[in-house]
Amino acid sequence: MNTGNTKRERLFSVTKKDLTVKTFKSGGPGGQHQNKTDSGVRITHKDSGAFGESRSHKSQYRNKKEALHRLVKHPKFKIWLNIKSHEVITKKTIEQSVEEMVQPQNLKVEVRGEIGKWEEIL
Repeated sequence: MNTGNTKRERLFSVTKKDLTVKTFKSGGPGGQHQNKTDSGVRITHKDSGAFGESRSHKSQYRNKKEALHRLVKHPKFKIWLNIKSHEVITKKTIEQSVEEMVQPQNLKVEVRGEIGKWEEIL
């Protein structure tokens, strides 16, 4: 058990402004309640295009909670999160980081020589 005082800093926040929340009539099993109320929820993250949707509960609140959980597990959101974290930590875009990495001094080019061994091209 770690009892140390480790302080975690927030890199950035995702707020309601970053999301689009739409409600709809769920339909399906669950009786008339689902057919009359907008209990189904679809949450879309604008920057990544990731979404989460839930219509399995009668409660709109529970569906929102489940839709948000599904959103953060979506592959597009995970990719966006990694890119955004990289940019905040390094203060560079991914493109800038890649450009730095592919400078000639960072590359090593090799070809197979006449006897089959790899030889570096200078």
